[in-house]
Amino acid sequence: MQATYPNNFEQKIGFDRIRKILAANCLSEIGKEKVDAITFNSKFGAVNYQTQLVVEFLIILNEHDNFPTNHFYDLRKGLKKIKIEGTYLEVVELFNLRRSLETLKGIINFFNGENGVKFPLLKKLSGDVQVFVSTLKSIDQLLNKQGAVKDNASSELHDIRKHMFSIQGSISKKMQVIVRQLRTDGIVDEDTTVAIRDGRPVIPVIAANKKKINGIIHDESASGKTAFIEPAEIVEMNNRLRELENSEKREIIKILIHFSTNLRPDIDELLASYEFMGEIDFVRSKAVFARQFDCIKPEIKNEPFFDWQKAKHPLLMKTLKQENREVVPLDLRFDDPNRILLISGPNAGGKSVCLKTVGIIQYMLQCGLLVPLSDGSGAGIFNSIFIDIGDEQSIDNDLSTYSSHLMNMKHFTKHCDANSLVLIDEFGTGTEPMLGGAIAEAVLNKLNKLKTYGVITTHYTNLKHFGSSQKGIVNGAMLYDSNGMKPLFKLQIGKPGSSFAFEIARNIGLSEEILKEATDKLGKEHIDYD
Repeated sequence: MQATYPNNFEQKIGFDRIRKILAANCLSEIGKEKVDAITFNSKFGAVNYQTQLVVEFLIILNEHDNFPTNHFYDLRKGLKKIKIEGTYLEVVELFNLRRSLETLKGIINFFNGENGVKFPLLKKLSGDVQVFVSTLKSIDQLLNKQGAVKDNASSELHDIRKHMFSIQGSISKKMQVIVRQLRTDGIVDEDTTVAIRDGRPVIPVIAANKKKINGIIHDESASGKTAFIEPAEIVEMNNRLRELENSEKREIIKILIHFSTNLRPDIDELLASYEFMGEIDFVRSKAVFARQFDCIKPEIKNEPFFDWQKAKHPLLMKTLKQENREVVPLDLRFDDPNRILLISGPNAGGKSVCLKTVGIIQYMLQCGLLVPLSDGSGAGIFNSIFIDIGDEQSIDNDLSTYSSHLMNMKHFTKHCDANSLVLIDEFGTGTEPMLGGAIAEAVLNKLNKLKTYGVITTHYTNLKHFGSSQKGIVNGAMLYDSNGMKPLFKLQIGKPGSSFAFEIARNIGLSEEILKEATDKLGKEHIDYD
C-alpha cells in the first residue's frame, strides 16, 4: 500500500522545502544525495535508530568544536574512473583525496577513546572504516602542502625541472638586457616591461617601431597600436623550454599512473569510506537542522500515538522569525479511543496551519529527523499518512475541485486502517453545503469505524454535532478574540469552534440591514449555537 498520498504529498505539507534546508546544511555531494533519498519509514526500529544518530551528533555540535568538518570532497567519480588500467587521478583529484582522507582519519580518531562511549551509534557506524595511512604517506611523497607535484616526486622530474629553472633564468636575464638596450635606443618607453603571450615572454612595442626589432609578433592590442614581439635571440631558448614543459607533463602523468595503479586494489574500500563520510555529513545536516529549529527526539512508541507539547511548524517558525514574530505552539494529545480531532473556527484562524503542523512533524519524524516539540513530548508511528488539502482541480482529467476531493475520500476509505493518519482540510466544501455536509459526515463515520487517526478541519455545523456524539472523535476549536476581533491561533480541544461569520462581517462594516436579513433567513437559534 502507498505509504503517503497523494503523489505530491511532500509539496502539500512543505517537506520539499525541508529537503532544501537539509541539502544546504550538507558539506558534500554525497550528503546531498542522501538528503534526496530520504523516505518515509514506518518501522519503529529504523526511526528510533535514525533519530538517535541525530541526537548523538547534536551533542557533538553543542559540545565539541574539534569535530572535523573540512574537505568533505566526493572522490567517487575519480576512484571509479581509475578502475580501468592505464587511467589515473588528476593532480587536483589526488590533492582532494589526500585532504579528504585526512578528514576521514580525523573523524575515526574522534570516535576512538572516550567519545566512542559517549556516541555509541556513531562509533559503531565508523567501526569497520579504514583510514589509509599508507595512502596518505604515498601522496605526501608526491605533493606539497599546496597540492603541487614535488620536484623530487621522481628523479626524472627533478632533472627536468632543474633544467627548466636554468633556462628560465637565462631567458629572464637575456630579456632584461634586450629591454634595456631598446630603451636606450628609444624604440620602447622607459616604463616598458616584459609581458607574456601564449606562455612566452614578449616585449610590447608601438606599431611604428615593430620592424626595428628582429623577432616574432605573437599578438597585437585591440587598437592595433601595440605589437607584442618575442625577440629572435630567445626564440630557441623558449622552444627548448616548451619541450621541457611537455616532458614535465608526461613525467607527471607517468607518476600519477604509477600511483593510481598501486591504489587500484583499495578502490572498493575507499568508496566505502566515502559512503561513510557521506552518511556522517547527512546525519550532521539533520543535527544542524535540529539546532536551527529547536528540535528534539520525543519518546517514540511503536503504535499510533500523539502527545505533543508546544509543537511548532518549522517553516512557519522561519518565516515569522524574519518578521520578529513567534509561532503560537500547539499542544496535542490523542490516542485510542480519541483518534480523530475535528477542528473548527474562523477563517484565517490557524486551522490549516494546525493540520499542516501535524502532517510535517509526523512525516519529519518518520523520515528520521528530530522535530520541533518541547521536552516531555511523545510520538507514535503510522504506516501511512494521507492528506486532502488545497484545490486539485484538473483540466486534463476533467475533475472539478469537489470531484478531486471525492477521489481523495474514496482513496482514504479504501486504504485507511487503524495505523493510518488522515489530514483533511475544509472537509465537505466544494459543493452544495447540505449535500456536501451529508457526504462528509458519512465519510467521517466510515473513517471512525476503521479506527483511523486524523486531523480534520471544517466549518460544517452537522460535523461538529456528529463529532460531539461519536466515541473516537474529539472536537477542537481555534480560539478567537471576539472583543478584539482577531484570531489567537491557539487550539483548544474538547469543544467545537465558532466560524464568527456574523461578527467578522459586522467588524468589516457590512450593514446591519443585511445582517438582520441573513439572521432572519438562517434563524437566530442557529447563529446563537455557532
